[in-house]
Amino acid sequence: MPDEPVRRGPVHLTLRMGRTMARPVPREVADALLSAQVTMTTGERSGFQLAFDLSRRGLINTRLLPDGWFDPPVRVVLTTTVQGATTVLMDGVAMRQEVGISNEPGQSTLTVTGEDLTVLMDLEERAGQDFPDMAPSARVRQIIDRYAGYGITPQVVPELIPQIPLRTRRIDFQSGTDLAYVTELARANGFVFFLDPGPRPGASRAYWGPEWRIGTPQRALNVNMDALSNVDQLTFSYDGAAREEPEARVQNQRTRGSQVLNVLGVPEISVLRPPLARRPAPALKKRVLSDTAKKEGGEGLAEAVARAAESSDAISGSGQLDVVRYGYVLRPRELVGVRGAGLTYDGEYFVKSVTHDLRRGSYTQNFTLAREGLVARHATVRP
Repeated sequence: MPDEPVRRGPVHLTLRMGRTMARPVPREVADALLSAQVTMTTGERSGFQLAFDLSRRGLINTRLLPDGWFDPPVRVVLTTTVQGATTVLMDGVAMRQEVGISNEPGQSTLTVTGEDLTVLMDLEERAGQDFPDMAPSARVRQIIDRYAGYGITPQVVPELIPQIPLRTRRIDFQSGTDLAYVTELARANGFVFFLDPGPRPGASRAYWGPEWRIGTPQRALNVNMDALSNVDQLTFSYDGAAREEPEARVQNQRTRGSQVLNVLGVPEISVLRPPLARRPAPALKKRVLSDTAKKEGGEGLAEAVARAAESSDAISGSGQLDVVRYGYVLRPRELVGVRGAGLTYDGEYFVKSVTHDLRRGSYTQNFTLAREGLVARHATVRP
């Protein structure tokens, strides 16, 4: 997503719709759009909701709605343009429509709700699909390739701990939908799976890999700094019961004896999530993982590391910003700095989720932040 300052120009929203290829909607439909909301969360499916004015004699009510123009599974692409730079906010499929009829003029609405293109991966169960001698990353790539016709290209990172089961010992079978299986493999390796729309309308990147917490931070969120503040309020919380110390029990294939794998004896969690705080929260809970006894040592080890990484975020933050006041569009799944919250909570955070709320003359974002501990690792916050 481009880092173009919003305050240097107006934000233009473009709506595209279509059965397979989405094209710009007629002017009457664009004029009837009251609001657009897009929610993007790391490791989860993104969603959207569009609200239209359903005037009695308008094009939507008299022709498009009866003709099935908004019926599922119509494809929806939302883009914003600032100073000529276009950003794809959503590439998805409408799955639900609601019509609200009011006696008051101008109060009748059509609401269209949908999810990103991964919803297409969750419509058909494929029980019995086998993957002999294939590592998890190879299975994922093969599954994503089935959806290339929708402009989805895979970005698959090999698992950190090698796991290639030999068919003489075990053959892995898929149960459930493609999305459920890919998500299950991601969680078992401490990875995430999500769809990142763009960089052009009609194209998306399917990412399966670590939740990278590196790179250049976005424009800092300033609070309690008088005229320099660009966020009205930030709320932080510390959950002492969030972090866990998991251990997995696996079977030695030679001796048939059991072996306990503890995260204290496996690679540092920072391999998956580099630390953002100086004082990481302690793991107060200890958990024995179930269903690992029949797995290979590498798979059990990967699951122990995955569970430790998944529970590491004891610190969370939330807030809302006005995009024009902030000056930029806050992006999910990247880093951002915080100033003005005090020594304990200042510093860099991972942007866990962002909800875009666009209306005529208004563009706000609700967001959530996360990190593993307290006190910033660096004395200054940039930029």
